[in-house]
Amino acid sequence: MAAYPQDPGSPDAPYLAFWRERHVCTLTTPRPDGSPHVVPVGVTYDPEARTARVIADRASRKVRNVLAAGAEGARVAVCQVDGRRWATLEGLAFVHTDPERVKDAEKRYEERYGHPPRPNPTRAVIEIRLTRALGRG
Repeated sequence: MAAYPQDPGSPDAPYLAFWRERHVCTLTTPRPDGSPHVVPVGVTYDPEARTARVIADRASRKVRNVLAAGAEGARVAVCQVDGRRWATLEGLAFVHTDPERVKDAEKRYEERYGHPPRPNPTRAVIEIRLTRALGRG
């Protein structure tokens, strides 16, 4: 199996199919001291918009890490693994609390994971403007 880069806005069919499978992913955000913070999350991938989305509580460490990066956004990565197959999406993350954006992210989560996310009145969405996609599979 060879590792390969992908255009995050125009992935090949196998790469996109892998991102449509149900997998727990990881999100890596930079802590204020620069060290990586890695947590399990659900991720949705929208190649047409060159965007990945993660829903999270507004008070979570991952949200606080992204906010601490400021208006320029935080450099982050989301990754999923299944045996020898893996896929990573990298980009700049921004936090949004607009109810319509959060609702859209929840709908996308339900489509990928087969069930709605648990209710959370303090939910935010981390939107990642994708700059790179890598994988092996």
